[in-house]
Amino acid sequence: MARYLFHRAWQSAITLLLATVVVFLGMRALPGDPALALAGEDRTPAALAAIRHHYGLDQPVWVQFGHFIANALHGDFGVSVRTGIPVSSMLRTALPVTVELSALAILIATVVGVGAGVLAAVRRGRPSEWFANGLALIGLSVPHFWLGLLAILYLSVGAGLFPASGFVPLSHPIDNLHHLILPAVILGTGLAAVIMRQTRSAMLDSLSADYVRTARAKGLRPGTVVGRHALRNSLIVVITIVGLQLGGLISGAVVTEQIFGLPGFGKMTIDAVFQRDYPVIQAVVLITATAYILINFIVDLLYSIVDPRIRVAGEAS
Repeated sequence: MARYLFHRAWQSAITLLLATVVVFLGMRALPGDPALALAGEDRTPAALAAIRHHYGLDQPVWVQFGHFIANALHGDFGVSVRTGIPVSSMLRTALPVTVELSALAILIATVVGVGAGVLAAVRRGRPSEWFANGLALIGLSVPHFWLGLLAILYLSVGAGLFPASGFVPLSHPIDNLHHLILPAVILGTGLAAVIMRQTRSAMLDSLSADYVRTARAKGLRPGTVVGRHALRNSLIVVITIVGLQLGGLISGAVVTEQIFGLPGFGKMTIDAVFQRDYPVIQAVVLITATAYILINFIVDLLYSIVDPRIRVAGEAS
């Protein structure tokens, strides 16, 4: 197990380094000059030169990359060109909002998706399966932003059940959940639909397998057969889907945060892109890439726990 973990950690570190190089060089390849955006309309050549020197933009790219890596290893992502505030401070404010929103959306999507998928498989051919399939089709086909606008119109403005915008820190848990529950439901809708369909398909395969028929022949209760035997072997599909869809969830969080006025990565990223705020964009993309790699690493670990054959194959390779 230790050898397998070391092998996966080494691969993740190499991938993160390559992602960092691509992000840094990609930002420099974009058109536009952050010094021009910062200097404003009354800029002079001397002012532009001073700004470039102050932010290190006049140095060779490889020198800038070296400084970026050295500082990033210490949690220092530089100073925002747009606001003059350290990027690490901006991240400490925005990151918890996005993490909390994404975690709540994953929790809702997993519970609803797995529950609906199991129900649709166990009650195949009944109205409950058709209802679950219909909800999954709606969740897959309707865009998040449109669902979000409808939710604000009818549930927030019309019925007054949820706030239409804003964020309350986690130190006030009730108000915090009240503000985040609606954006999290909207964000997790697509993921819940995907999990439901994949869980249903995996459960149908498991329920028709020989070991499930053997369990039933032994006289085990239906709940034990479904929960302990069929569902456990279907979870590897759910883990795969959740891991693959998390990337889309983070991207979707940008749109959802804009719609509901949440001060997370979404608003910070969009403002940074329009202002060519290199330090902020680099930090956001680097943290997002790190999250992708970390999620895949955790998914691989869960694979090895759920299915020991994967761990043995990984150690052999």
